[in-house]
Amino acid sequence: AAWKTYLGRPEADGHRCLGMGILGEALRDSGRPEESLPVFKTYVAWRHRYWPSGKHDILIAQNNLAICLSDLGRHDEVLVLKREIYAGFVAMCGESHHDTMGAGLNLAMSMNATGLNEEAKSFLHDRLLPMARRSVGADNQLTLKLGRILAV
Repeated sequence: AAWKTYLGRPEADGHRCLGMGILGEALRDSGRPEESLPVFKTYVAWRHRYWPSGKHDILIAQNNLAICLSDLGRHDEVLVLKREIYAGFVAMCGESHHDTMGAGLNLAMSMNATGLNEEAKSFLHDRLLPMARRSVGADNQLTLKLGRILAV
């Protein structure tokens, strides 16, 4: 019902766009990923079209789309998106930023989900874990999580 409030607004209206994102999340969270997929695709497209300078918001929208694709078992598509998201965070924030390292962790998990275990292990061992230790410390939650994943 709330979605209908924004339906009559122009496509470029910020509230309509946010409503689209919320609708996608609600559908996905209620176990309806097939229905949320076109909503997320539209949301990402609108972010690119109307707010291209909002790079962080675009990356978050792409991540939500990737989660939906993962729920649908489309792991090869997820991997492509996760690579784009990680590269986007590296370009926007640098390698040592917490968001970049989180995106890297998600990328490594996607690599594992598609059977690229050696690439994931190398990425974690050679790149992410050393960066996390240097930038947030060895006792940080993210660093510890990276270490646990690498140990498996």
